[in-house]
Amino acid sequence: MTRTTTALTPLQTQARQAGLLVHWHDAQGCPRTVDDEVLQRMLAQLPADASCDPPALVTAVAGQPLAVPAALTGTAATGITFDIVREDGQHVHGALRRDAAGNWWLDAPLPWGYHHLTVQADATGQLAACVLAIAPPRCFGVADALHAASGAMHIEHPSPAWGIGVQVYSLRGARPGGIGDFGALATLCEQAAAHGAAAVAINPVHAGFTEHPERYSPYAPSSRLFLNPLYADPAACLGEDAWRAAVHALGLEARFAALDEASCIDWPTVAMARDAVLRWLHARRAHYLTPAAHEDFADFLKRGADHGNALLAHACFEAMQRDARQHGMAETWPPADCWRDAAYLETHTGEIDFQLFAQWLADASLARAQSRARAAGMAIGLIADLAVGTDGRGSHAWWRREEILTGIAVGAPPDQVNPLGQNWGISALSPSGLARHGYRAFLEVLRAALRHAGGLRIDHALGLARMWLVPDGLPPDRGVYLRYPRETLLRLIALESWRHRAIVIGENLGTVPHSFEHARQHAGMLGIDVLWFQREATAATPATDAPSAPPSSAGAVPPHPAAALDAAPAFRAPARWSADALATTTTHDLPTVVGWWKERDLDWRIHLGLLAPHESEPQLRGLREADRNALWRALAGAGLVDAGPPPDTAPLEAILAFVGRTPGQLRLAPLEDLLGLTEQPNLPGTVEQHPNWRRRMPVSVPALFADHDVRRRIAALRTGQTLPPGTPP
Repeated sequence: MTRTTTALTPLQTQARQAGLLVHWHDAQGCPRTVDDEVLQRMLAQLPADASCDPPALVTAVAGQPLAVPAALTGTAATGITFDIVREDGQHVHGALRRDAAGNWWLDAPLPWGYHHLTVQADATGQLAACVLAIAPPRCFGVADALHAASGAMHIEHPSPAWGIGVQVYSLRGARPGGIGDFGALATLCEQAAAHGAAAVAINPVHAGFTEHPERYSPYAPSSRLFLNPLYADPAACLGEDAWRAAVHALGLEARFAALDEASCIDWPTVAMARDAVLRWLHARRAHYLTPAAHEDFADFLKRGADHGNALLAHACFEAMQRDARQHGMAETWPPADCWRDAAYLETHTGEIDFQLFAQWLADASLARAQSRARAAGMAIGLIADLAVGTDGRGSHAWWRREEILTGIAVGAPPDQVNPLGQNWGISALSPSGLARHGYRAFLEVLRAALRHAGGLRIDHALGLARMWLVPDGLPPDRGVYLRYPRETLLRLIALESWRHRAIVIGENLGTVPHSFEHARQHAGMLGIDVLWFQREATAATPATDAPSAPPSSAGAVPPHPAAALDAAPAFRAPARWSADALATTTTHDLPTVVGWWKERDLDWRIHLGLLAPHESEPQLRGLREADRNALWRALAGAGLVDAGPPPDTAPLEAILAFVGRTPGQLRLAPLEDLLGLTEQPNLPGTVEQHPNWRRRMPVSVPALFADHDVRRRIAALRTGQTLPPGTPP
């Protein structure tokens, strides 16, 4: 890539100082310059720069010297002493070291954790203080999880480990409920563990909009600090009789049965029915809460109060949103400090207490799912999914308004797959706001996601380094990259990863610079290798920073050099996949194996008019035929199928065995592929045109692992081999 040498204008200089990438390179490697209007509008939305302020938090890696920021040492030339109060209460005293360049260093060995540093200049007596976040050199890894589980439970886990990917809402539990909940998830975990699974990866289960259930996308939540109460399993906390009594008293047996018969979720109707059950139980909680459950509820409320009252604030937000809807008022943010207003709290006690109760049910039932997964022998258990941002109208943006950007939306610049760019309609954390407040908003989000999980998938992990932001009112291609403090965020992730003993997966699909990939690998964060994009480079598909298809690409693959049936880029042999990545067949935004083979994703795109200007139906179908031939040749080369033309039916077992031979530390099969389903959970670029985030599984969780074909596919993923016909798994 070429580097621009053009002198910056005053506006461009100001933009660069604010962290905006004035000059950047597009997906074709061509240099681009952001126009002045975009820079002006972005600068108007960005908070004041905090780079010159004394930092509230400084990160370092355990065992390495720490460079003390100049904002803490001031202009002192000699004699700066420090005092550190370690996390365990011990004090460490000493003097900072100054190098020949005038930089100050702290050489005291510190364990990883959060410590408090105070520095003082002998000459002036001036004091400065901050939090020291000392991180391990890397994240907690799969090998660490397997070793810990084997030692604690005396269970031999296969290495590499394997797991299942699932959309929680899609599950069918033992009882009708309209959607899958954390009870069905717990059962799935136990049954998967019985077949040797180490993990179950789930979709984001962040808090949605209780009063607006039509906003059900898991990737545009109201808050990433709390859970969607629609996933709560009341029976896990109050007993099965409580659920049955509520459903019977409300006359919802037929409603839930009808909802469960449907192949797709009716979110507003489900939300109304499940909310009614939760409210009925809340009104009778004194009857159903056992002493142990009552104590757990009290502890939950106390933890919320001890952690800044974000829980109470979220309950107040939901209560005020309910007020607005019931009285026909326009949707608006509550006053900033309503959760401190005694009069407001008193007049809304009932609704606020209900919201707290609903959050407790969700939290406790998710905790039980993870507990049951680990008790059944899973080394990792649940892998939570952290959405890249939140809805700018939601609870989190209201609660942390100083640390969340407004007037902009996160998206992606144009590329070969999305030539117009993308606007995801969600807000992002503010880099300067994070720095000014000691990264509390980021740490809160991390800790909430890891609270009941053994792993975490970070959506659009490139956002830890830079994000494409689009000012409100402008098209997606008129955005700009904003830099984020990558090193600081990766260190905090590593620290929280070890504190929670949880692996971390960074979703690195799309246009990802080599510099970020190197940093991710160095931090011990797994990437994601998806079958469709594991191709050998050709003259037309160079192994550079050009995009492999991002998650929003509706299942497209990198451009082919030609449409000839034998011209598709070759699929990479399993041994050539990354050793530090999760290996999988597909993702929620991409076609299932059967759907890809049958061109179902192309059917949808053609039917809905989602083709780019340079695409045509004959071209796409010709390229897919070339891709099928290429994949069949790769399977034959691995000895998993016979040479010759590919069949009409997807060779699902062979493909799972192919992925099962990769050297990655964790292999994952989406539940859709274990069941051989055709439709994918989400079709990017659509809202109402496609049943995104609504599809249910065709069988119940209890029946899932009794299926002979499912067991054969699991065996293929686990062993890297297909079984002869008629051989029991």
